[in-house]
Amino acid sequence: MRYGSVCSGVEAATVAWHPLGWQAAWYSEIEPFPCAVLKHHYPTVPNYGDMTQYEAWPNEPIDLLVGGTPCQSFSVAGLRKGLADPRGNLMLTYGAIAKRYRPKWLVWENVPGVLSSNGGRDFGTFLGMLAELGYGFAYRILDAQYFGVAQRRRRVFVIGHLGDWHRAAAVLFERHSLQGHPAPSRETRQNPSTFFESSLAQYRAENVGGTLKASGGVLGGGSETFVANTLTAGIGRRNDVESDTFAIEPIGFGAQMSNPQTDVNLMQTLNAKNPMAVAQPYVGGVDYENNAHTMDEPTGPLLKGSPTGGGRPLPAIATAMQVRRLTPVECERLQGFPDNYTNIPWRKKPDAPDGPRYKAMGNSMAVPVMAWIGRRIAAASAL
Repeated sequence: MRYGSVCSGVEAATVAWHPLGWQAAWYSEIEPFPCAVLKHHYPTVPNYGDMTQYEAWPNEPIDLLVGGTPCQSFSVAGLRKGLADPRGNLMLTYGAIAKRYRPKWLVWENVPGVLSSNGGRDFGTFLGMLAELGYGFAYRILDAQYFGVAQRRRRVFVIGHLGDWHRAAAVLFERHSLQGHPAPSRETRQNPSTFFESSLAQYRAENVGGTLKASGGVLGGGSETFVANTLTAGIGRRNDVESDTFAIEPIGFGAQMSNPQTDVNLMQTLNAKNPMAVAQPYVGGVDYENNAHTMDEPTGPLLKGSPTGGGRPLPAIATAMQVRRLTPVECERLQGFPDNYTNIPWRKKPDAPDGPRYKAMGNSMAVPVMAWIGRRIAAASAL
């Protein structure tokens, strides 16, 4: 399958779909750094630049058109100008490109705020345009955290198929959810389900996304619940109270770097302007004789030895945590990209600075979600 990509960014679609044997016919991207990433990884694929200039593009046939037009005008965090914002009008330009090339498949992505922008009329305009062009369509909100990445990233995906909504629906919905039967009710106290908002129904996913929790001992007695603790191992006593050492796994969360104690939200959506932070375990030297401990560098080794005798400090993971910014590689992993995918030669230097790499990842689609959609389109095409 050959596809054209608009608002391409650093091409999550291509990373997701190359394993399927699909080939990009062309890209359309104007931001300098993403353009450089595309040229570095895909030098043989032309980048046509500004999508509003589509009438001057070559008449090269494509099977699929993919794009996530700018979401700022529809985001709850933005001004919500909708189609009054030139960025919002690019959703109509997307339709015009579809009209010119007439691909069999459409894949369009945006933030959930597009559903309520201008009382829903903006999104209705977009869907009405697709219908006038002859596309049957289905839409659904998919959350990247249920596709194997450690962030909440809810996005609206619209799938269009020329002349047939059944195939579009077959991509986004499981067969039983298309039969018109409501999902069975759940028993009280059962694990909360995840709801996916869609064009057809409220779909309830069974037993998805429960948070893994474990109890770890607390120095001084008692217990406390932590998210995703490592296994614990007893090391002795402190203040005549049995206790365990445990390591708290680093957890990504949103934080204002000037005041890391505010705006904490586990697994927050990766943001281009304010990348997530992570709580970094610190290694401390514990002096059991003097009932004291000192903080040391993070991620030091745990050493064997008795915590008693001579007041010798015993290196251990301390409960105190330091907040640090996620690295660009960690942000790439949160979006499902290969490590250092955006670390390209940039402005006569061998490596790219962190700033544009953060922005590129924050503006990108999640690769695992796009891979799932690609596999579903391949299966629906074979029907």
